Amino acid sequence: MEPLPQKNICHEPTYRELFYAHARHVRNFLFYKGASATEAEDLAQETFLRLWRDCAKVPVEKVKGYLFAVAGNLFLDEKKHGQVVLRFQRQAQPAEAADGNPHFDLETRELQDRLEKAIAQLPENQRIVFLMNRMDKMTYAQIAEHLDLSVKAIEKRMHQALVELRQILRNI
Repeated sequence: MEPLPQKNICHEPTYRELFYAHARHVRNFLFYKGASATEAEDLAQETFLRLWRDCAKVPVEKVKGYLFAVAGNLFLDEKKHGQVVLRFQRQAQPAEAADGNPHFDLETRELQDRLEKAIAQLPENQRIVFLMNRMDKMTYAQIAEHLDLSVKAIEKRMHQALVELRQILRNI
């Protein structure tokens, strides 16, 4: 009897299957760590590019660990260089299009920045519950099950997160 062939990550259908199975989780992991939505998306893409580059070296059964380790390391590297990148991005932004409303666009960007900064200032346990509820649209019961906590604990963390966000946004 022949042994079953082992899945090869370098085989495109297998890679695609792994991407669809893990991409959202990797992106959310990065977002929960404190990356902006755009950064999380970019870092998740880079994580999967590195998986493709190293596909022959990574066993299929270790893919999930590999993805989260690479994503975490990319996030830390990004934060180390974040201040320089942020200054460069602000200097390199193109002028507003003449047909848009620059004042409205500016206010929208400023509000988005304030909100992202406020969420990043939340304690990790509150930020995770807040984002799971508001971004992933998970119920308190689903979050409680996922984090192995009681629904009451999730309700308390969410309440604390909302109180904290109100306070932070008042001060910004």
